[in-house]
Amino acid sequence: MSLFDVYPLFDITPVKAKDVYVYDKNGVEYLDLYGGHAVISIGHSHPEYVCSLSNQLNNIGFYSNSIQNPLQVELAKEIESLSGCKDYQLFLCNSGAEANENALKLASFHTGKTKVIAFKNGFHGRTSAAVAATDNTKIIAPINAQQEVELFELGDLEGVKKALSKNDVCAIIIETIQGIGGLDEVTTEFLKGLESLSTQYNTLLIADEIQCGFGRTGDFFAYQKHGITPDIISMAKGMGNGFPIGGILIHPSIKASYGLLGTTFGGNHLACAASLAVLKVMRCQNLMTNAKIVSEYFIKKAKTVPQIKTVKGRGLMLGLEFDSSITAMRKNLIFNHHVFTGSAKNPNLLRILPPLTLQKKHVDVFFEALKKELK
Repeated sequence: MSLFDVYPLFDITPVKAKDVYVYDKNGVEYLDLYGGHAVISIGHSHPEYVCSLSNQLNNIGFYSNSIQNPLQVELAKEIESLSGCKDYQLFLCNSGAEANENALKLASFHTGKTKVIAFKNGFHGRTSAAVAATDNTKIIAPINAQQEVELFELGDLEGVKKALSKNDVCAIIIETIQGIGGLDEVTTEFLKGLESLSTQYNTLLIADEIQCGFGRTGDFFAYQKHGITPDIISMAKGMGNGFPIGGILIHPSIKASYGLLGTTFGGNHLACAASLAVLKVMRCQNLMTNAKIVSEYFIKKAKTVPQIKTVKGRGLMLGLEFDSSITAMRKNLIFNHHVFTGSAKNPNLLRILPPLTLQKKHVDVFFEALKKELK
């Protein structure tokens, strides 16, 4: 049996990883500045993480959501403590797409409406409603296109207001900082405007923090810089440091009822153990502070490279924009200098999404390699 061929693959086979490094089958060491799509938050194979998962597996790895699972309660308390999102309710699932799918479904339940407002260059997942709200027609199948979604430019508050006036919109979903779209960030004025309009028109505001959340920007959630209170916050990626887990935080004004949402694997014992380990390490190693410190150093170094047109993003969710395509550069960084980086919908943007344990010395290694490629 062959694999369904949907991924363009680099000819590299990782077999081991430690902190910010990945090692291939030939023993070659790579500096990981991509973290597997921003998933690796506390570093590969962190001892606390490995211990937490191993101990949990020795006790119980899985049972359904028909029984008590104290780890879910503990995880909810730890997220509340570290994020400052007081009184929200937690629903756990398995991925970012599933988190957004449940967020949109809940918004429709709560408001009784069906339409969704999303934004150009946004990416929210590959499942039914989440992919319909994603600005990429290539991955929206005809069955997904049945969803009612209207896309607007970031900043188009008047367009959003006009659409909301029809009173058929259940949710506005937005990435505080767009990931795949190219690291564009909403302004405080625009985000506050969306919050006000969503209240006025009985629409739920969903902050998609799947990539930019869980400490990556230096704040626990990227939207917190802008002083708003979303109705629902979706999260995944760095939440489990590689173990599949996602979730939504739900404002207390939204009431639960039995059967409203559900999942078989979501919030299982191993997933909770993984996320609890992530939060513990983030707290003990002050990784959100580290993200800010190393980001400042990275941006300072970037400004010494004349070929870099713009530095986008915040914390350790960064993009380097050039005047031409970065495709060849990214490939050369991998094979000639053994540095992993990422690409974006913007063909000229090199994405930097390393573990939050990144240090200044690793930044130096990257810029030495980059300058060699730009000669």
